[in-house]
Amino acid sequence: MEKATFGAGCFWGVERFFSRVKGVISTSVGYMGGHFPNPSYLDVCARITGHVEVVQVQYDPEEISYEKLLEMFWEIHDPTSLNRQGPDRGEQYRSVIFYHTSEQEKAARQSKLKLQISGKYDKDIVTEIFPASDYYLADDYHQQYFAKKHSKSIS
Repeated sequence: MEKATFGAGCFWGVERFFSRVKGVISTSVGYMGGHFPNPSYLDVCARITGHVEVVQVQYDPEEISYEKLLEMFWEIHDPTSLNRQGPDRGEQYRSVIFYHTSEQEKAARQSKLKLQISGKYDKDIVTEIFPASDYYLADDYHQQYFAKKHSKSIS
């Protein structure tokens, strides 16, 4: 099992997407990249922590590669949008890849460069690439948010 961590806007939708990918064993949502220990959702939304809403993905590299996860990451959000995804605005929604190994760093930087020079976007890709830091799990309410919401509406 290996771990990947991505910030691509509101973590609810990003988690929903990755949780459905073959080879992904589990997902969780939380916060990474800030300077404030044990942030709450309200702290992060108040923009006082520097954290990003992230999805942490546990995956089986024999079923799906990190490079394939990166391809999916680029497709599910606008990497040229600074501190914003759709209607969500603020630094907690910025586009970021947190790498866990030097191999992940190399793959992330190569994939970003490849996408930038591909001409797909007229603007520069603003996605940040940083080493993984302390990961603070979001409250249970936020975990598998869409799956819980959907199952409650069916009941």
